[in-house]
Amino acid sequence: MCGKQQCGWLSLGGPFDLDLKLEQIANYEEKMSVPDFWDDTDQAQKLIAEMNAIKGDVDHFLGMAAEYEDLEMLVELIQEEHDDSMAVEIEQGITALVKKLDSFQLQLLLSQPYDKLNAILELHPGAGGTESQDWAEMLLRMYRRWAEKRGFKVEVLDYLPGDEAGVKSVTLLITGYNAYGYLKAEKGVHRLVRISPFDASGRRHTSFVSCDVMPEIDDDVEINIRTEDLKIDTYRASGAGGQHINTTDSAVRITHMPTGVVVSCQQERSQIKNREKAMKMLRSKLYERKIEEQLKHLAEIRGEVADIAWGSQIRSYVFHPYSMVKDHRTLAETGNTGAVMDGDLDAFIDAYLRMQIEPKVAE
Repeated sequence: MCGKQQCGWLSLGGPFDLDLKLEQIANYEEKMSVPDFWDDTDQAQKLIAEMNAIKGDVDHFLGMAAEYEDLEMLVELIQEEHDDSMAVEIEQGITALVKKLDSFQLQLLLSQPYDKLNAILELHPGAGGTESQDWAEMLLRMYRRWAEKRGFKVEVLDYLPGDEAGVKSVTLLITGYNAYGYLKAEKGVHRLVRISPFDASGRRHTSFVSCDVMPEIDDDVEINIRTEDLKIDTYRASGAGGQHINTTDSAVRITHMPTGVVVSCQQERSQIKNREKAMKMLRSKLYERKIEEQLKHLAEIRGEVADIAWGSQIRSYVFHPYSMVKDHRTLAETGNTGAVMDGDLDAFIDAYLRMQIEPKVAE
C-alpha cells in the first residue's frame, strides 16, 4: 500500500489525504464494533453507507496509484531496452488513467458537509396549465430514471396531480450517498420548447418548471422550530389521476408562520408518520434558507455581484425545430434529448461540479 508521500503524484484540486481517509475508516469500524450498534437501524445503515463510500474512494485512489507505477515501469523499460513496441500500450494506459483521474476529481468536489446527505427534490410547474404540468411529469420521470441508474431509492412524499395531465407539484426524497451533492446541480428553472401534444393546431409551445433541491437535514443539526409558529392542516391524500388513495385525512400540511414556508406529506397512511416526515422537510427548508442568507451576507461583505437566485433559468430542452439540451451555466449541451429524458444527466452534473474548479462565463 502506498502512503501519502508515495502517492503525492495525484494533484486533484486539493490533496487526497490517504492517511486521514484510513483513519476515518478505522473510526467507523470502531463504532460498528460496539454491542448496541444495530439498536438504531437507520443510523447503522447510514454509517455503513458512509464508510463504504470512503472505502470506495481509497480503493479507487490506490488502484490509480498502482496503474501509474506500472506505467512508470513500462516507460523505464522502453528507455533501457530502446524498445518502442510498447509505446501504444503506454499511450492507451495514460489516456485511461487521465479519464479516471478526471472522474475522481469530480467525486472529491462533493466535499461540503451536506453533499453526502439525501436530497429532497420538488417540482413546480410555471404558468401554462396542462403544458407545464405535463413537462413537470416528464422531469419527474427523468429524475426517477437518473436515481435508479445510480442505485438511489426514490420516495414520493407529496403528489398533486394535474387537472388534465401531468402534475401540479411533486416532492421526492432521493436516498443515497452524495444524492444532494449531485442533485444540487439541478436547482433552478427548466425550460421546454416543443410542438404541444395538447394543441390541435400543432403550434410550438414553451413551458417552464422550477426544480428545488435541498439536503435532508440530520436530526443532530440544530434548527429551532417553535410549536406556536406552526399551522398544521390535515387533508385526504390524492394519487395520480386525482383519485383519493386514503379514506382518512392522513395527509399533513405544515406552514411555518414566521417565514411562510409550507411543506406537505402524504406518503404514509398514518397521519403521525406523515407529520414526522413533513417536519423533517420543514427543517431542511429552514436550513436551506439559513445557508442562502449566509451566502447573501458573504456576497455583501465581499462587494461581489453573486448569482444566488436559485429560481433563475438553468437549462433548455428543445424538441422542435431541432433536438438539443443546453445548460446555460456551463454551456454543456447534447443533441440526444431522448437519452437525457431517460435520466442521462451525468454530463450536465459533472460540468456543474467542474465549474467550481474552472468557472466559465456563460454566453
